[in-house]
Amino acid sequence: MQFNFPRSARAQVQIPDSTGEGDSVTTADAVNPFQVNVSDDDLADLGRRIAAVRWPTRELVADRSQGVQLATIQELAHYWTADYDWRTFEASLNALPQFKTAIDGVDVHFIHVKSPHANALPVIITHGWPGSVVELLGIIGPLTDPT
Repeated sequence: MQFNFPRSARAQVQIPDSTGEGDSVTTADAVNPFQVNVSDDDLADLGRRIAAVRWPTRELVADRSQGVQLATIQELAHYWTADYDWRTFEASLNALPQFKTAIDGVDVHFIHVKSPHANALPVIITHGWPGSVVELLGIIGPLTDPT
């Protein structure tokens, strides 16, 4: 697939890497830096909604054929409200150079990490649905700096 934009629609955009340096790229849409920022109010609201769940007394079947077992989902809910540290995870996401742009009218979020090796080949990795970039975080380091 090839995209050709008229010269008048193109703009030079600087995409910095983790060192603050960057390459100029030509694009028809703006590329904007992005950071995850979930408000304290939203986190508190999530905690209240999880705490307010009206749990069923039991499952209708003894196995997982109709979904996640009650004890498992209750344990997960407890973990989210009592033990999970969203701010630590949010900081780990924001340590990466993230950006947003629009492609065909759809906002696209991406992480742009350059290898410290001058001869490294660029790789684009996407996730499917349902899924998220979280599934790919563990491969960024080994792919960008395998030594």
